[in-house]
Amino acid sequence: MPTDPPATLAGWLRTRSDEQLSALLAARPDVARPAPSDLVALASRLAVPVSVDRALDELDAATLQVLDVVLLAPTDGVAPDELIAALPDVPDDVLETGLERLTTRALLWGDDALHAPDPVRRAVRHPGGLGRRATELRVQLPSDLAATIAELAPEEREVLERLAGERPVGHLPDSPNGGSTPARRLLQRGLLARIDALNVELPREIGLHLRGDSPYGPPKLRPEPAVVTRDVESVDRRAAGAALESVGRIGELLTLLEEEPAGLLRSGGVGVRDQKRLAKALHVGEPEAAWLLELAYAAGLLDVGGPHRDEWLPTRAYDIWREQDLPDRWAVLAGGWLTGVRLPSLVGQRDVAGKAVNPLSPDLTRHTAPAIRRAALTVLGEYPAGSGLAPDDLVALLRWRTPRRADRLAPVPGMLEEAARLGVLVGGVLSTAGRGLLASGEDGAADGMRGLLPEPVDHVLAQPDLSLIAPGPLVAELADTLAVVADVESSGGATVFRVSEPSVRRALDAGWSASDLHDFFGRSSRTPVPQALDYLIDDVARQHGRLRVGSIESYVRSDDHGLLSQVLNDRRTASAELRRLAPGVLVSGLGADEVLTALREAGYAPAGERAGGAVLTRPPARPRALGRKTADSAPAPRALTPDEVGATVRQMRAGDAALSARRGEAVRQVPGVTTATTLELLSRAVREGAPVWLGYVDAQGSGSQRVVRPVSLVGGFLQGYDERRGENSTFAVHRITSVALVEEDRPAE
Repeated sequence: MPTDPPATLAGWLRTRSDEQLSALLAARPDVARPAPSDLVALASRLAVPVSVDRALDELDAATLQVLDVVLLAPTDGVAPDELIAALPDVPDDVLETGLERLTTRALLWGDDALHAPDPVRRAVRHPGGLGRRATELRVQLPSDLAATIAELAPEEREVLERLAGERPVGHLPDSPNGGSTPARRLLQRGLLARIDALNVELPREIGLHLRGDSPYGPPKLRPEPAVVTRDVESVDRRAAGAALESVGRIGELLTLLEEEPAGLLRSGGVGVRDQKRLAKALHVGEPEAAWLLELAYAAGLLDVGGPHRDEWLPTRAYDIWREQDLPDRWAVLAGGWLTGVRLPSLVGQRDVAGKAVNPLSPDLTRHTAPAIRRAALTVLGEYPAGSGLAPDDLVALLRWRTPRRADRLAPVPGMLEEAARLGVLVGGVLSTAGRGLLASGEDGAADGMRGLLPEPVDHVLAQPDLSLIAPGPLVAELADTLAVVADVESSGGATVFRVSEPSVRRALDAGWSASDLHDFFGRSSRTPVPQALDYLIDDVARQHGRLRVGSIESYVRSDDHGLLSQVLNDRRTASAELRRLAPGVLVSGLGADEVLTALREAGYAPAGERAGGAVLTRPPARPRALGRKTADSAPAPRALTPDEVGATVRQMRAGDAALSARRGEAVRQVPGVTTATTLELLSRAVREGAPVWLGYVDAQGSGSQRVVRPVSLVGGFLQGYDERRGENSTFAVHRITSVALVEEDRPAE
């Protein structure tokens, strides 16, 4: 016997099968946590504006065009056949897919007639790119609209046709010299409606008239851009090269910040002076230095620290990172970039006050950045390995996939450039490691890069010109030592270090002896140590320490009285403010560090001295920031597992059954007093296997309602399957407050 169609969304949900309800919860997981008590509660959550906006934001342009047909219908309710006929240029499979996505998400409901819930109508401000009706805008249209539009001047009609396109709202231009403009003349004739002092809106009736036979606009079909194809092995090799350079650059950057931290600006970020210093030391441009700072921060390797938390320092995680193998180090960088909430591409751009944005500034934070990056990579990941898209084509496809988020896609080109720098992308094609990053996070990224990056080496090649060539990435211990005894001259696949008089002096200041340096180079070089290097070490060591500096504020002493006289009379040492105290001693009112610096800048090789006369070595201090791994502050909701979906559907069905039972007669009793009617009803349910609705008070005094399928009634206890909890439970009969048989009314499958 035919039944009347449901009159509400909740009634329609009751007619849906368990599989359809499961699909709804999977498509809109935000309404499933915590589990709704029944289908009425589910319908209420589906109408929450935030949930509706989130569901609409995930729809593509073709699906939204299907929704527009229902929203623009003159009456509530559109038959599916009428909807399909309204879009004759759209393929049937596209229409069916769009309609299925809308009903699955309960953005449309109904079977014989499709209805749009009121929250959906409010969320879509301009359905079909059309404005509101003239009555809503309080505009009186001309009686003969067609004739009025036909009489318009070409420039006035052009304004109307532009507003009849994708966006019916426009800006009202200023009138030059007090004259009129086409838009102002249209406003005076009642063909435009004023929204506020600056904006106008085109009434829907005029937009529909101008569109003619295409009231919903041209078909919004999926773009089919030209696919870029590249050899997979070549892509992975180039990705490995970019990855190796990124890891090396980050290591060099953090080594520099370890030796001389960058200051924290009062407004946050790194100052221009420090940015220039780092760029010069790394032999890169300032934009590249800014990118490296942002990447290190996103990976959790750089943060604010120091005694007063006013310096940018490597974090404790950096020490762990340096000991990892190269694929894992790269994966940390790539994972931090993917989940980072900052946009490095904005560095250098002007803010609202006209000031350039500094690296690591709070102004670079954009909490939508992780979702945009993942969306862009997801599109590329849908193409076969070795295939991808050009940046412009990718942006066009993203605009079609999420048109309601199109205004957030401006950073995509910059993000693609960053991905190419890292090795996630190569020429618009995802690398194997990039696919691993997208699918499995850092573990997948590291697995995709294994076998492509060289193993760290534990040796260098000493050259006659006092250079040291590292034929690959160095093990951490050797890299630390070389940072003291040599300077980086160039980096890349093979790093070139340069040994010089200042670098040897730096090693001696750190406590090395000449014999230690000879042993180190002999042990670390696979080529014979050049004689020139041995001579350099001996010459610097012979001069090192002949002058001793201590605190008086400070003093300078030497057994070579002639040398002290030379220092005292040298105009280059005037800034040290030295005076003779005794034949072998000079003193200064400046601190020892300042005197040491002045003498070294003048070309001398002094050594620090302790109070007891021993040479003062400078230990390799390694200041660290506490650090934290930056991540998306608003992570996407975790997808529901099939078991969670099934349990939630059972709970809603049970709650709905309980609602039905409460509408009928229920046997009630006082807790602690079991009536004969209660026992009779429970015994009948056990015999017939019929579900019952129970009101129950637990040992803590908390009351609840649940639907139970009784199995046995023995010794004052009822055992049965609790449909809401999805488990077998035991209930004390004396704690039951009410009981009623549930009439099973499952929807037809």
